[in-house]
Amino acid sequence: LAGMAKYTESVCKLCRREGEKLFLKGERCYSPKCSFDKRSYAPGQHGRSGGRGGRGGAVGRESDYAKQLRAKQKARRVYGVYERQFRRYYGKALKSRGITGLMLLQILESRLDNVVYRLGYASSRSHARLLVTHGHFLVNGRRTDIPSMTLKAGDLVAVREGSNKTKYFQELTPLAESRNIPAWLGRDLNTLSGSVLRLPDRSEIEGSLNEQLIVEYYSR
Repeated sequence: LAGMAKYTESVCKLCRREGEKLFLKGERCYSPKCSFDKRSYAPGQHGRSGGRGGRGGAVGRESDYAKQLRAKQKARRVYGVYERQFRRYYGKALKSRGITGLMLLQILESRLDNVVYRLGYASSRSHARLLVTHGHFLVNGRRTDIPSMTLKAGDLVAVREGSNKTKYFQELTPLAESRNIPAWLGRDLNTLSGSVLRLPDRSEIEGSLNEQLIVEYYSR
């Protein structure tokens, strides 16, 4: 299915590989059950000692290429997209007017699954992808099952009327209320809908992502 990035390994290993929480499992990442809190070293036989992200030994100086690769892989994992799709987004950003790195992040933020997640209607981006794939959302009144759909200013996202009757969406409002939404989105919890008011500013996108290193990676 378009937009679905399926990982066959535990997504917790992706956090360990990056040496930080990527919050890929939603609420679980904030709980004592979080695997990263128990094993924050990189996966694999060298994770505890010599490898990148290991805490038991000296870590060698990373090459510029390694830093660029890590930055790109981290962004891919945060948004859950395949390499081919990510490269296509970069190509689109490169052709756009504006700063390439910022344009890339804005494209990723504008994906339907990310908007559903940002609105508080899903616990994680992977959960949002699942909900969209199952046809629970309308975009501008039309049902869609494409998580990778790119939204623009003025687009309206809403939970489908039939889905409103399911237990998940009936119990969603208190959870969604506890989630702050970014200023570039609008939300109406009474109708379980939301709208894209504008593209996000850089300050409204995850600060730990390094778009400049990503641009350098693809500019080699």
